[in-house]
Amino acid sequence: MTHASRRFPAALLCACALAVGGCSAPGGLGATTPAPPVSAQPRPEPLWPAWTSAPGAAVGRQEPAPTPLKNAPEVGARGLDGVEPVEVARADPRMRPYLGKDSIEAPGRAGLRPPVHRDLTGDGQPDLIMAADTATGRSALSVYSVVNGRIVSVLFTIGRQLAADAIGTDLLVRIAADDGSEQVVRYHWGGDRMTVVNDERRFRKAGPGCDPDEAPAPGCAAGDGRRAP
Repeated sequence: MTHASRRFPAALLCACALAVGGCSAPGGLGATTPAPPVSAQPRPEPLWPAWTSAPGAAVGRQEPAPTPLKNAPEVGARGLDGVEPVEVARADPRMRPYLGKDSIEAPGRAGLRPPVHRDLTGDGQPDLIMAADTATGRSALSVYSVVNGRIVSVLFTIGRQLAADAIGTDLLVRIAADDGSEQVVRYHWGGDRMTVVNDERRFRKAGPGCDPDEAPAPGCAAGDGRRAP
């Protein structure tokens, strides 16, 4: 049998296969081959549910439902942009004890930080974020919004070396811990109150001269040999 005659049956079989199954590239789908269904991505399933909600696992924790502040300023057409921020804070019993000092423009002494207006509830209207520093290094932070024409407190938290960042409409609060670590909590407005969607503890990078096997050197955090801020 010649080479041409041997190639003919192979070509005929290939043509028959294409007619039945359609043309396809090696490893790909044919023109008439249905695509496989898209499977849902697996979601985390706690192995020990009781431990998931244990102290320290704060994800999912909700702030108390906001209630109107008594003696708060009236809200006009400009919303919280049109009211005096200090008067709002004075109407908040939790924030009032931190308002005994003057306003400050930079860290280093006790006082009330400049107010910040930022939409954290996703309604398109700016909310009011207030923070006050004390002489002991602790700070208090409050977030105020307008619900049904009344000013409400939607978040209150305190901590040392407190810093905050906005991520879209989420609020990221960072506070220092006694062991030299930093606690980072992310808050998200859930429609009626603030919810903690992430809560983690981060250790700062070790610096020169910080030996975890020896007593902490000056500038290092006790217990882990990491350099403190």
